[in-house]
Amino acid sequence: MAKKSKKSAGTPATVALTAAGVAFTTHSYEHDPAAASYGEEAAEALGVAPEQVFKTLLAEVDGALTVAVVPVSGSLDLKALAAAVGGKRAAMADPAAAERSTGYVLGGISPLGQRKRLRTVVDASAEGRATVCVSAGRRGLEVELAPADLVALTGALLAPIARG
Repeated sequence: MAKKSKKSAGTPATVALTAAGVAFTTHSYEHDPAAASYGEEAAEALGVAPEQVFKTLLAEVDGALTVAVVPVSGSLDLKALAAAVGGKRAAMADPAAAERSTGYVLGGISPLGQRKRLRTVVDASAEGRATVCVSAGRRGLEVELAPADLVALTGALLAPIARG
């Protein structure tokens, strides 16, 4: 069962949200290391539709690390991501490079409070939602916030980058 809390959980993501004065709610749950999908596990634990929970993926677009935030119910369209940022080629980033650059571990990478500010694209489907959930910076911890706040705090571009 997920626990709700209005307090900051103390990750770089929640610290950034608190510092920005953005309204958010943290949701924690017991992470199962055997879970096949971190995002689907989060949606199930929180009791929300997978379309409301967004996963944070890192790709290399023309050699530059780029953050893609897409619903866990779909997958990242690499061609659409490249096009959204004016690039030609995109491929998933090396996991070690993703962890080094963001300061987070896989399965807990948040688009917020990353060590280095990277180019970020949020799937356009977020725009029509009252709130979305993204990783709060560790496995088993999500943060729920308005999509406009997510876009503003990450300097993201909204574009149709998910499929499925």
